[in-house]
Amino acid sequence: MRLLTGVQNVPMSEQELQNIIQGCVKQDRASQKMLYKTLYGYAMSICLRYAANRYEAAEVLNSGFFKALTNIKKYDESKPFKAWLGRIMTNTAIDYYRTNLKVAYTEDIDTAPEVAVGDTITAKLNYDDLLALVQSLPQAYRTVFNLYVIDGYTHDEIGAMLGINAGTSKSNLHKARHKLQQMILGKDKGEPERPGEGARMTIHKIMTDSYLRDILRR
Repeated sequence: MRLLTGVQNVPMSEQELQNIIQGCVKQDRASQKMLYKTLYGYAMSICLRYAANRYEAAEVLNSGFFKALTNIKKYDESKPFKAWLGRIMTNTAIDYYRTNLKVAYTEDIDTAPEVAVGDTITAKLNYDDLLALVQSLPQAYRTVFNLYVIDGYTHDEIGAMLGINAGTSKSNLHKARHKLQQMILGKDKGEPERPGEGARMTIHKIMTDSYLRDILRR
């Protein structure tokens, strides 16, 4: 099956979605293409969080959709389809990077690029701002950050998924949070000035899990 690229998600009722899923079960090509168009935006938002750029995200997305359509007969209709598809996209992203993770976990935090967001610490970061920061994290930190903060896995579960121990997962999450804070403040690698009270309060709000989920989960 050849998947489309560069499409936009298409609004659709739940009943229409279920009808399309049934068409996919029967391997109807028109239904497969419509499912892809309908959930493209949702799936891409997940892939973008795990990828370093849009090109990699597109590769993960197409691979994930292929797996979903190949295994769609296993979908339990009593559960939300988007959640089922989301897990497939997450697992596909992990598989995509798994061969590099052993090297990535030894990566030092200072090797990640700085992303300056200027005055955004005084206002609410938008989706594009925060996505750019997350994508610039070292691969290992980005993966653990997404699994724990956005997708809600425990450190034990993350360890099992990535082949690391829970302590390593916790350490990489801590480093991911620290790096995000550094980038939000626009700090250089040298010793920065201490932020004022207002900035500290804003950073504290931005770094809460609920805030990050609200922005990044689409």
